Amino acid sequence: MTDTSAVILACENSKDFPDDKGTMMLCNKVLIRHVFDIINPIVDEVIIVTNTQERADKYAKFLPKKTKFVIDSQSTYNSLSGVIAGFETAQSKYTLLLQYNSPFVSEKLAVFLLDLAIGKTAVVSRSPDNGIEPLCAVYQTKIVLEVIKQTMVDGVNTLHMLVERLRGVRYVSMSVIENFDPELQSFFSINSQLDFKRAIRILQSKQKLFENM
Repeated sequence: MTDTSAVILACENSKDFPDDKGTMMLCNKVLIRHVFDIINPIVDEVIIVTNTQERADKYAKFLPKKTKFVIDSQSTYNSLSGVIAGFETAQSKYTLLLQYNSPFVSEKLAVFLLDLAIGKTAVVSRSPDNGIEPLCAVYQTKIVLEVIKQTMVDGVNTLHMLVERLRGVRYVSMSVIENFDPELQSFFSINSQLDFKRAIRILQSKQKLFENM
């Protein structure tokens, strides 16, 4: 059994984009590859959950052959169906849960959250108004998988509802998160054309900063 996995949810169908968002070129590479390249070096396995074989085949062209794909035709955005599919495949005790359209996940933050997860059911970020970020979070794989299956019969069908049912959650304040990700870009996701344009500006800014170092 491996120690850490990453499950990347790629089940969303966006009407705002003419093509599959995951394969749209964001500067020098496709969107889903941005997320993969950040996370792959720090976990033992990466699992992509998507809702059709066609999408899996499309993504596979841009990712290493060792990448695992899970097809869950019931998956929808922010549903637990995709989480179940990913966690059932994961061979690790702890799993980092991410979105495929969040290209600026902080590697340092991800490592920090994985370290905090030892002995906990989950590690979840929380804002000053007690709002939680159930994605870019770490879960103890088998325990949380069992809780999902038990609580879905009670109508629990979103990640937010799931976290509320978990015991042994370590909540991390945004003030702590900012030590690793000052602009909280790990929680930025591309959901519209405007978001896509903003992502391009962010990447261009990062590139200029790197060139000037």
